[in-house]
Amino acid sequence: MNKKSIETLVGLFVLLGGLGVVFLALKAANLASFSSGDSYTLVAKFDNIGGLKPRAPVRSAGVNVGRVTSIALDAKTYQGVVTLEISKGVEFPKDSSAKILTAGLLGDQYIGIEPGAAEANFAAGDVIRQTQSAVVLENLIGQFLFNKAADAGTEGAAK
Repeated sequence: MNKKSIETLVGLFVLLGGLGVVFLALKAANLASFSSGDSYTLVAKFDNIGGLKPRAPVRSAGVNVGRVTSIALDAKTYQGVVTLEISKGVEFPKDSSAKILTAGLLGDQYIGIEPGAAEANFAAGDVIRQTQSAVVLENLIGQFLFNKAADAGTEGAAK
């Protein structure tokens, strides 16, 4: 092989490597899906959204069925208003519930939808009434420490 063909092959190899890095970066940032497809929106209100972010997945039974499109604060109720974009082919009964769950112990948060049993399904723009807020690890640790301190205080007073 002559020098020019080796340089061309090295250039192609570097270009493919760069494209691979861009692909992995998009996958890691949840931006790999460029097409939105047919979908409809649902709204859910939570007391605490924890670390939930826009573009977080919406899952049901572990299967991705949509994405979080936006998060805002309701000025009247001071709840987090989360707008969900659900794939058109997936319909949920009106008594379904939404939870903010964590992937793994310290992983990213996502919305989990548990289907209900109602015969009527959600329509575009409907509000999911039954929601469960995120479990915040710091609050759990603080509550545990407070309870331990309270137990130690009552044991000391009983002696």
